[in-house]
Amino acid sequence: MKLAWILWLSQVLPQPAADSLCLSTTVYLEARDQSAQGQQAVAEVALRRRDSGLWGDNLCSVVTARHQFAPTIVPASTQLRGGEAWARAVTVALEAERNWALPDGERKELVPGASHFAATAIASPAWRNAHQVATIGDHTFYRVQSLPPRG
Repeated sequence: MKLAWILWLSQVLPQPAADSLCLSTTVYLEARDQSAQGQQAVAEVALRRRDSGLWGDNLCSVVTARHQFAPTIVPASTQLRGGEAWARAVTVALEAERNWALPDGERKELVPGASHFAATAIASPAWRNAHQVATIGDHTFYRVQSLPPRG
């Protein structure tokens, strides 16, 4: 299915289904070739950004904020193939959402405080000298800015 169709569907689905679809799509596009831990870390950054409110009030707004995540970087004609990689991305996204719904002290954070990530072998973002939280697979996770939850 095409990315454009998925993004359209996310606009007509009710919450929380729309957010789960957007997070699954982002995990797939950003990290489908990474370990489950690498995929979870990507989801964690998106969830942390959502909580901050700086990129939007829901996951779809966060992952479609201009030039922040793959859904706005890759062409809308990009085909998302079904199969094992998609199923794993959906599973990881749903698990990440369940984990993130836990109280702060109970949730498992793989990349604490990370607000950004990059595949530094192919990207050289302006903030690449920020505090590195972790490297998991091909991605390095950074604390570019402190993202306290809205409150």
